[in-house]
Amino acid sequence: MTLLVVSAHAADFVWRAGGAIALATSRSERVKILCLAYGERGESAKLWRAGHGLDEIKSIRRGEAEQAADVLGAEIEFFDAGDYPLRATESLVGAVVGVFRDLQPNVVLTHAQRDPYNYDHPEAARIALEARVLAQAAGYPASGSPIGAPPVFLFEPHQPEQCDFTPQVLLDITSVFDRKRLAMECMAAQEHLWEYYTDLARRRGVQAARNSGPNLGGASAIYAEAFMRVYPAVTDALQ
Repeated sequence: MTLLVVSAHAADFVWRAGGAIALATSRSERVKILCLAYGERGESAKLWRAGHGLDEIKSIRRGEAEQAADVLGAEIEFFDAGDYPLRATESLVGAVVGVFRDLQPNVVLTHAQRDPYNYDHPEAARIALEARVLAQAAGYPASGSPIGAPPVFLFEPHQPEQCDFTPQVLLDITSVFDRKRLAMECMAAQEHLWEYYTDLARRRGVQAARNSGPNLGGASAIYAEAFMRVYPAVTDALQ
């Protein structure tokens, strides 16, 4: 199994999918994170206030993301495509297609498709979804073999009620939450979010336990992450 995570900024994959990543690597699955931008302009206010310059902020955010990925056991690749705004250029989309072809992921995680508070996030989702489609096309000019149809899961945005986000999958991350918390603490530039996403994981854990029922493994969930599916699940049994 191989998991591909397309993250707009340096910390997004940590807050929203750190548990999913840690679960996958705990099963010896390969996880690769694509960090499209560092969040140097829009998500590094603490560093700007401290007097750091643009290049220095990029370096700091890259270091934080590398450390977090290492804690989670994942690979990470940076594109330095710029943020605020992030734009889906032809070269950027083509580079992501190349990763799809090379990695042949079984599962893809990315952002919600709507976010009126941060337009970089849905742009990252658009890049990921377009690249997935192009990577399937036999005639698209990229090296490697066309991919299959990996399911795409959208991770939870910061304000889900404003982003048309309805949890469809609640993933029990209790067994690896300590690693997610350590990864969050690598993101010192956004320390104000550590407790927010810890509290969110607890709330989703309560919902996971309630929706599991007494006879399912998730009934003992304490921490969870929420996801939406883009494409329908294909199954031979309803459960």
